[in-house]
Amino acid sequence: MKLSVLMPVYNEQRTLRVIVQKVLDQQVDGIDAKEIVIVDDFSNDGSKQIIRELHDQYPEIIKPIYQEHNQGKGSAIARAIKMASGDVAIIQDADLEYDPSDYCAVLAPILDGDADVVYGSRFMVSNRRRVLYFRHAIGNRLLTLLNNLCTDLFLTDMETCYKAFDLRILKTIPLRSKRFGMEPEITAKIAKRNLRVYEVPISYRGRTYREGKKIGWKDGLQALWIILKYWVIDDCIDEHAGHQILSEMQKTPRFYTWTLDLSP
Repeated sequence: MKLSVLMPVYNEQRTLRVIVQKVLDQQVDGIDAKEIVIVDDFSNDGSKQIIRELHDQYPEIIKPIYQEHNQGKGSAIARAIKMASGDVAIIQDADLEYDPSDYCAVLAPILDGDADVVYGSRFMVSNRRRVLYFRHAIGNRLLTLLNNLCTDLFLTDMETCYKAFDLRILKTIPLRSKRFGMEPEITAKIAKRNLRVYEVPISYRGRTYREGKKIGWKDGLQALWIILKYWVIDDCIDEHAGHQILSEMQKTPRFYTWTLDLSP
C-alpha cells in the first residue's frame, strides 16, 4: 500500500523541514511506500526554496507543486489530490500542530478495510492537547454541531486537519472551496455519498496567531455558509471522473450500492 501525504504550504519556513522529516520517519504497518505532495500556495518567506531543496534531497518521494498566486488551502488540497498516486491519502498541515505519530491510528480503519474516510478528532480523549483559545473551541463545536445536523454524521471535530481517505474515492469528489471552507464541503459530500466514516482521537499541539495560526472569524462565517450550501446542493461526483468511477466500482462495494440506489 502506498500513502500519499497531501501538504499545503503557505509561509511555513520555520517548521517545514521538521514536519517533512517527521513524515518521512513515520512508519505505518501496512504502508510500504510513501509520497509527499507539497503545494506551495505562493509563499513569500523562503518556503518555496526549502521545498526545492527537499525535492532535490528526496526526488522519488517529494512531489512539489507551486501555485502562481495565493489561492487558499482548499485550492492547494485540490491540486495535491490530482497529483497524488497512492492508495490512501492523509492531509498534513506544514506546521507542527498535528503529529505524524498519529498516522497509525488514523489510517488503521482504512487499512483494515472498515472505513473509506477517517477523521482525527482533537476533542476525543487523547494523551495530549495544548490548551489555547476557548472561543475558537466553542466556534469549532458549534460549526461541527450544525454540520452534524445537516449531514446526520455524529462527528466531534469536523474542522480537524487530519482527514484520511481511500484515494480512489477521494479523486472522484469535487472540491470547490478555495480556503478553509473545504472542511465542511468535503464532510457534506462524503455524507451524501454514504461513505463509511470513522473518527479516532489524536494529539494536538495548537499554535497562537503570533506563532503563525492563519484561520480567523471570517473563515468561520464562510464555513457556516458552506455547510448550508452543500446541505441543499448535490455536488458529490466530479464530472471528469466517470471513467475512473466505472473502473473502480468493483473495488468499492458500498459506492457501487450507492450508485444502484440512485437508479429509478
